Amino acid sequence: MEHRLHSYRNSVISYYRFGSGPKPFVCFHGYGEDATHFAFLADYAGNQFTFYSIDLPFHGKTAWKDVLTFTSSDLQQIVLEILASNNLKPETPNFKLSLLGFSLGGRTVLSLYETIPEKIEKIVLLAPDGLKVNTWYWLATQTWLGNKFFAFTMKKPQWFFGFLKLMNKLKLVNASIFKFVKHYIGDAEVRCLLYTRWTTLRKIKPNLQQVKNHIRSNATPVRLVYGKHDRIILSSVAEKFKKGIEAHCTLTIIHSGHQVLHEKHAEEILPALLR
Repeated sequence: MEHRLHSYRNSVISYYRFGSGPKPFVCFHGYGEDATHFAFLADYAGNQFTFYSIDLPFHGKTAWKDVLTFTSSDLQQIVLEILASNNLKPETPNFKLSLLGFSLGGRTVLSLYETIPEKIEKIVLLAPDGLKVNTWYWLATQTWLGNKFFAFTMKKPQWFFGFLKLMNKLKLVNASIFKFVKHYIGDAEVRCLLYTRWTTLRKIKPNLQQVKNHIRSNATPVRLVYGKHDRIILSSVAEKFKKGIEAHCTLTIIHSGHQVLHEKHAEEILPALLR
C-alpha cells in the first residue's frame, strides 16, 4: 500500500494506492475512520483493480485548510485530479471508474456519482449513509438556527446526555444508537471534531431521485451490502431505495453489525466488487 499526498487549493489530500489491476476503484471510508480501512481488499481483488482510497476532510492524514465547506464539485475535482496524477485519463470519453463507499463514504459516493454518472462503471455501497435524510443531521447542518444550537451543544453537552438517557429509558432510542452517540459526544476533542466534520461535509447530500434517474439512464450496476445486525443503518432503507431501479440494483445482507467493512467479511464483500 502506497501513501500519497495531493495538493488541492490550500489543502493537502491524503490517499492510498494499492492493487495493480487495470480497473480503477475509488474508495471512501466511514465517519471517524481513514482510507487505510480498505487496504485488505488488495489481497482479494488487487489483481483486477487498482484502489485509490481517499481520506475525507478532517479524517486520516488529509489537511483541509480551506473554509468549513466541502462540496460535490470539490469532491469531483479532487478525484479526477488524483486519477490524472496516476497517469490515467479521466477526461477521455470512454474512461470508466468504479466507486466503493462505507457508511459516510456511501453518501460521498452517491454525491460523486451524481456529478459524473457517465464515467462510473459500478457503485458498491457498504451500509451506506445518504439513502435517508437524518432529521437531526439535517437540523444541525442545513439550518442556521440548528447549526448554532449544534455548536452550543458540542460545547455544553450535559442537557443532551440527559435527553439521550431519557429517550433510551423510554425505548425511543435503541441501545446501539445510544452507545454510538455517547461515544461521539463523551469527549471534548471528539465533540469538536464532530462539529467540524459535520459542518464541513454538509454539502455532500445526494439528490436520490436524480441519482436513481442516472442509474436508469446509464444502466449503472449498484451493489448494496448491509449487516443483518446493524442498528445504526437499517437495510429497510435500501429496500425503499431499490424501488424503480431493481434491474440494476442488488441487496445483500451479511452476518454483521454496522462494521461491514472488515477483512472477516471479505469473502462476502468480494462478489459485490466482481459482479
